[in-house]
Amino acid sequence: MGADGLASPLTTVALPAALGLIMFGLGLSLTPADFARVGRRPRAAVIALACQLLVLPVMGFGLALLFRLPPETAVGLMLLAASPGGTAANLYSHLFRGDVALNISLTAINSILAVLTLPIVVNLSVAWFQPGELSVGLRFSKTVEVFMVVLGPVALGMLVRRLRPSFADAMDRPVRVVSVAFLTLLIGAAVAANLATLKDEVVGLAGVTVAFCLLSLTVGFVVPRLLSVARDQAIASAFEVGLHNAALAIVVAQSVLQRPEMSLPAAVYGVLMFPLAAVFGVVLTRTAPREAARAVT
Repeated sequence: MGADGLASPLTTVALPAALGLIMFGLGLSLTPADFARVGRRPRAAVIALACQLLVLPVMGFGLALLFRLPPETAVGLMLLAASPGGTAANLYSHLFRGDVALNISLTAINSILAVLTLPIVVNLSVAWFQPGELSVGLRFSKTVEVFMVVLGPVALGMLVRRLRPSFADAMDRPVRVVSVAFLTLLIGAAVAANLATLKDEVVGLAGVTVAFCLLSLTVGFVVPRLLSVARDQAIASAFEVGLHNAALAIVVAQSVLQRPEMSLPAAVYGVLMFPLAAVFGVVLTRTAPREAARAVT
């Protein structure tokens, strides 16, 4: 489907509005203290951010080559790899006893950094996989669009929390519930818009997205532990690095870049990441006693 077919209320209004609500909900849970907290305990945050900003794009690039993805799908996987952690990371970190405060700080910082890093990764990916179509990349005007859909709603949510903290607390849960519903609709819309293509590529996309999700979760946990980061912080890092903001990747692909095929990896990933993260969390829970026993001996 070309750009003309995308000029619809879904891509011009509904998708950005859905992402805006999700990011607004994130802002309702943030305060300036979340950013300051990283300054007091920077080591775990720096390691997690290095995994997300440096390791994941390289890993995504390797998987795109290994699975021999078509050019636009390969760029879509790189777009997903460059997207920051989503709010689901906070939930899974809480369920499996991670440092949720670290998750919140990482999500906030990485969402800001993504305004700069996401255009860089996408442009480099386009240059490699589609050297004849560099116009697909995120030019300055497109970067401004990314800035607005990411930081604008977050800043508004933080402002509401600062001015009306009781209202922000009361709205936090309802907005989260609605955000999950909108995320489900986003994924469904991305699948529906590319159903014919998805039927042809679903096996390859399922394989590469499962590999990407499990490797991301593993890197996010193992690297901090190898560098002597506390277990609860490593768990937080695992879910932050492993659970990406699929909604952002879908909106950038469909509404900003106007290339719906690039949203396919994020759409498939958005469906599979929840059960995969749950299984990963259970594995972490079962390995905790063994790790504690080794520490004692």
